[in-house]
Amino acid sequence: MQIITIDGKEYDADMLSENAKAQLISMQITDQKIANLQAELAILQTARSAYSRELLIHLPTLDQAKAKSLH
Repeated sequence: MQIITIDGKEYDADMLSENAKAQLISMQITDQKIANLQAELAILQTARSAYSRELLIHLPTLDQAKAKSLH
């Protein structure tokens, strides 16, 4: 007997209808895809921060831009 908990209630997985089992599997797959996308988003946000920091290093300061326009 496998017990699953949904919304704080426990259910015997063996007693679920085929439709309920199919819905449960779909939820599990969806939860996994959401977790994967959240991990990918975290990676992309980290990369964006790195690109932003690197960009700031290469941007001219206002004083540099003024000096360049005077030449």
